[in-house]
Amino acid sequence: MSSIAEIKKTNEGKMDQSIAAFKHNLTKIRTGRANPALLDTVHVEYYGSMMPLSQVANVALLDSRTISVQPWEKGMGAKIEKAIRESDLGLNPASMGDLIRVPMPPMSEERRKEMTKLVRHEGESAKIAVRNLRRDANESVKKLVKDKQASEDDQKRAEADIQKVTDRHISEIERLVEAKEQEIMAV
Repeated sequence: MSSIAEIKKTNEGKMDQSIAAFKHNLTKIRTGRANPALLDTVHVEYYGSMMPLSQVANVALLDSRTISVQPWEKGMGAKIEKAIRESDLGLNPASMGDLIRVPMPPMSEERRKEMTKLVRHEGESAKIAVRNLRRDANESVKKLVKDKQASEDDQKRAEADIQKVTDRHISEIERLVEAKEQEIMAV
């Protein structure tokens, strides 16, 4: 049977994982600046199987508005270019010898607003995940009290601690959302 300390520790670990997943999701949301993580979703046909772009080419930044893609094998350039063009990212890659340049088109005001809505939506989902973890932790503590393995005073203290951890994670999510929105709205 787990103790209150174990429940709190597990809960905090799961909340940290939720924030890490949220940060990862944020990297996929496009801002005006180039970000190599943007191409993480692109897959290329390589000897009959679909491979992530990062496994068949070197993806790096050329400058703040251009991603460079350097295929590891000759002859992969055209396939990579086609995969990027056909992805739903709205990008138009250009080959220069072995190097593929992927310029980031400037975003319209309307597109920026759509992106901030998407960021807020992701933020809400992350907050819901954190609140669900809080609920699960509190239910685990209540079960210990019901099974007479902890006192009601222990329960009140544990719930207060769990709430503090929850508040800290929620404010971290809000801070990340705000930072991403500013990044998107910066022209």
